[in-house]
Parts: sequence; structure tokens; C-alpha cells
Amino acid sequence: MDLDVAAEDARSYLTETADLLRSVADACLDDIVDAAERIARTFASDGTLLICGNGGSAADAQHLATEFVSTLTLDHPRPPIRALALTTDTSLLTAIANDYGPDGLFARQVDAIGRRGDVLLAISTSGNSPNVLLAAEHARARDLVVVALTGSSGGGLASLADVAIRVPSSVTAHIQEAHIAVEQLIALLVERDLYPTPLTPTA
Repeated sequence: MDLDVAAEDARSYLTETADLLRSVADACLDDIVDAAERIARTFASDGTLLICGNGGSAADAQHLATEFVSTLTLDHPRPPIRALALTTDTSLLTAIANDYGPDGLFARQVDAIGRRGDVLLAISTSGNSPNVLLAAEHARARDLVVVALTGSSGGGLASLADVAIRVPSSVTAHIQEAHIAVEQLIALLVERDLYPTPLTPTA
């Protein structure tokens, strides 16, 4: 490895990531706040956040659900918040894929778990993942709020969403990096809206 070339490539990549996050602040801020407000409203009404995505976006779904159910920061104690990643139960996922096909992986779970007023957070860098699109369609049919996280094109998913956060990039890796930042920000905004003051832990 040529260390000088590697260092230059690394600097260029990180600069692109930083530039994109600045663009997200300019282009997506209103949609991020809108999404956070809708999710907070759902939690305040004892609703549930359902999250789905494929590949890296599946990992995002699990990460975000964990932030709500466990904790975002230890210095801000609060009760667990009801969020569920639809990407984690391998027995269920493989059964649905085997019985109904992979496009139904998330839609079947939305039908089973989703209730009117819940939120589906659907993550797809392209906005065109068939199983995510079908989940959004089923969510809308059941009167769930649909929040989409996509890249710049939005794909078919953006048109199904009540709020579409379109990261202004077509580079998958950078879209995913921005999605993580947006998800962490949404978790923070929601938590601080519901629990602005840390609660005293109980035994």
C-alpha cells in the first residue's frame, strides 16, 4: 500500500462525507424535524415505531430500535420507548420468505403488528427495494404513518411516504452514513421531546 495515496484517498472520502452531512442539514432539516414530531406523537399516544430495511439498512433498523428501547445516553435516564426492528427474527423471516416470497418479509409483519397511528420507518438507499415498498403499501392501507429514508432519487418509496427524507446523494455508502446520522438525530429529538428532563432511576 502506498501510504501517501491511501492518506489522500481517505481524506477525500471523509471530506465527501462531511460535505454531504452539511448538505443534509440544508436540504433535509424540515423533513427530519417533521418525522421526529410524528414519531414522538405516536409514542405519546402509546403507539409503536416499526423499522425495516435490507442489508446495511437492516442493521440501521436494529440500531435505531435499540436506541429507543435501551437508551440513547446513560446521562439522560428515561423509560424504554416502544420500537421494533422487523429485521431480527430469523425464524419468522425465513418462514415468510419460504411461504410467501421475500417481497413479503416486512409487509406480513406490518399486517400482524401495525396498528392505526403507529409509524413505519422504511429505509432504502434506492427507494426501490420491493419488500420495503410492499411494507409501506401495507402500512398506508392500515393507516400507519410512513416515514421514508432514501437517497436523492427517493424511488417509489418517497411517493408512499407521509414524510420522505431524501439524502442528497446517489452514492450508496455515503447515503448509508448520512442515514445513520439522521437516525441518531431523530432518536435524540424524540427522546428530548418526550422526556426533556432526565428521570430519576427507580430500583
